Amino acid sequence: MSEEDTGLRARLVDVGVELVDREGVSALSLREIARQAGVSHGAPRRYFPTHLSLLSAIARRGFEALAREAAAAAEGEGEGRGPREQVMALGRVYLEFARANRGMFELMFRHDLLESNRLGLRETSLPLFELLVGLVRRVRPEAEAGVVAGALWANLHGIAQLRQWGSLQLATGTEDVEPLLRAAMDAHLGTA
Repeated sequence: MSEEDTGLRARLVDVGVELVDREGVSALSLREIARQAGVSHGAPRRYFPTHLSLLSAIARRGFEALAREAAAAAEGEGEGRGPREQVMALGRVYLEFARANRGMFELMFRHDLLESNRLGLRETSLPLFELLVGLVRRVRPEAEAGVVAGALWANLHGIAQLRQWGSLQLATGTEDVEPLLRAAMDAHLGTA
C-alpha cells in the first residue's frame, strides 16, 4: 500500500472516529464517512471491503484508547496501591471512558455490527480483559479469576450503560457512580 493509500485509509478511520464521537453509531454510513473525508462514496471500499471492516477499524481506535487509559490506571503498585485499588482505578477509567465517549463505547461492544476477528479487534480488546483477570487473580487467588472478572466487567458495563440511558439516575437519584463502583467491587472481590 502506498503512502497516499495509507494516509487515505487512516483519514477514513479518523473521520469515522470523529463522526461516532460527535453523532453516534447511527451516523457511521460509508457515504457519510466518505463525504466528510472529501472522497467519492466508493473510495472507502478500496481500503475496507465491507462496511463492517471499516466499523471494526474505527472500534479498534476506541479499544486502543481505552487500553492506554486502563494500563495507566492499573499501574501504581509501587505507589502504595495494591491490586484491589488498581481494580478500582480500572473501574473508574472504564466508567469515565463510557461517559466521555458514548458513541465509541457503544460501537466497541456492538459485536452484531463488528467483525471482531478482523483488523486486530481481538488483539486490542482481549488484553484489556486479561489485565482485569490478572488483577482479580491477585485479589482473590482462590477464585476462578476469569469468571469473577467477567461478572465484574458485566456489572461495570451495566452501570455504564444504565448511566448513559439515564436509568441509573432515575433509580438512584444521583449522578455519582462511585458508590455503585464500590458495591460492585465488594460484591465480586469481597469487602476491603
